[in-house]
Amino acid sequence: MTTPGLGECISGVILYDETIRQQKIDGTPFLKILSDAGNHSRHQGGYRSDGPAAHPGEKITEGLDGCAHVFREYFQMGARFAKWRAVIAIGDDLPSRSGLEANAHALARYAALCQEAGLVPIVEPEVLMDGDHTLERCRKVTEEVLRNVFIQLNCQRVLLEGMILKPNMVLPGLTCPTPATVDEVANTTVKSLWRTVPAAVPGIAFLSGGQSSELASAHLML
Repeated sequence: MTTPGLGECISGVILYDETIRQQKIDGTPFLKILSDAGNHSRHQGGYRSDGPAAHPGEKITEGLDGCAHVFREYFQMGARFAKWRAVIAIGDDLPSRSGLEANAHALARYAALCQEAGLVPIVEPEVLMDGDHTLERCRKVTEEVLRNVFIQLNCQRVLLEGMILKPNMVLPGLTCPTPATVDEVANTTVKSLWRTVPAAVPGIAFLSGGQSSELASAHLML
């Protein structure tokens, strides 16, 4: 955090609850160090849980209870945005409708609580690369996930101009026998976002989603 020039390359830092409360030996809070360096710090929100889930192989992110109080506390401490991740698995019968909607609802409730506390929510629905699904299968699931997320965000009256979307890229499964080219991944991802993400959303921050740094960067370059 004290690296010279950090703010020229890093715009945000994830801090867990323990870390956000820590300080240097001289007593300077980590949040002040980051603020002075020109960074916005964020709380890593949410807890990935193995249940309850409607079907084996699904996970529902839990941890909304008490978030309103915690988010207000973090804002007072200097945090300016938070992140909540929900994972969506692809399988023969996955994602289930109940699992998809439960995660979309939790993401929307988290986003609404963030904005009530003055934090910018980073909404992270991640369709996982695990499995042998094709690029086309991932596209269909990703678009379904994003449509449901934005339906729930609107139901919770989340200000879309005040959030960041952090989705997966559209990718074939890690064990898919038919790999996709860099061009195919980039073009399919962009088309899926055009179809599902409202124009009011000001920014999209992709996650690598299990890709190598080199491959994720190549997809971003296009």
